[in-house]
Amino acid sequence: MADPDLDFQTGESGASATYPMQCSALRKNGYVVLKGRPCKIVEMSTSKTGKHGHAKVNLVGIDIFTNKKYEDMCPSTHNMDVPSIKRIDYQLVNINENYMSLMSDNGDIREDLRVPDNEVGKEIESKFEAGEEFMVTVIAAMGEECAVATKVLASK
Repeated sequence: MADPDLDFQTGESGASATYPMQCSALRKNGYVVLKGRPCKIVEMSTSKTGKHGHAKVNLVGIDIFTNKKYEDMCPSTHNMDVPSIKRIDYQLVNINENYMSLMSDNGDIREDLRVPDNEVGKEIESKFEAGEEFMVTVIAAMGEECAVATKVLASK
């Protein structure tokens, strides 16, 4: 019997999950991998060190999937990993047992994403129950995906 927790349908496009960027080139509201998690940078400060030391960059980031806060420090001349982030808008077709049926622009339906357990999830459920037609923005990074926003359908 196949293990239902294993999903072999995702094919890698060859693009890596992260790419290196020099720490001094990172910017607030950009993205970075902190403690192995894809994070949005919410605070950045640079501290000068002693006579021969390197300047250090202090980073504070919020995990884009769990909203947990992470902090890290890195010499400004070193590279840090930046997550490759994809945003895709889907039209919500249905919600069945806490899974969303999402239709992409080309008409493909996917039913493998749960309604997130947060404010966005509550918003998705209440709009769906009210019979509204809307798009769900799904963000994907480092092998994880999550619905992060809703938006009104553009009228054709």
